[in-house]
Amino acid sequence: MSRRLFPRSSRRAAKLAKEIGAFAQAHGGAEGQLAYIGHEGTRIVLVGEDGGWGDLVAPTYAVAQSAVEKAGITVHEDFDGEFAAKVETGPYEWTRMAGIQVGGPKNK
Repeated sequence: MSRRLFPRSSRRAAKLAKEIGAFAQAHGGAEGQLAYIGHEGTRIVLVGEDGGWGDLVAPTYAVAQSAVEKAGITVHEDFDGEFAAKVETGPYEWTRMAGIQVGGPKNK
């Protein structure tokens, strides 16, 4: 259900929708999930059909919701199960996770 946004928010949603569309085009399609991150806004997590992933941050949940609706992507309630399994990680992610989580090598 789309909500009416103020002009500035509507422009931000349109810009985010364009970025989501570009991501989807570069990755053979995309799905997403919205994650509220407090006063910073809402993270739009994107997963491409090829396993590529990325994220964008919208200033509010309403702007994020409008952006994904305009982009026409499927949005999941949670980042789990089959959706999470679509993400492909490489050496960079594993090195970074190890460096942050268990004292592994740090990224340069």
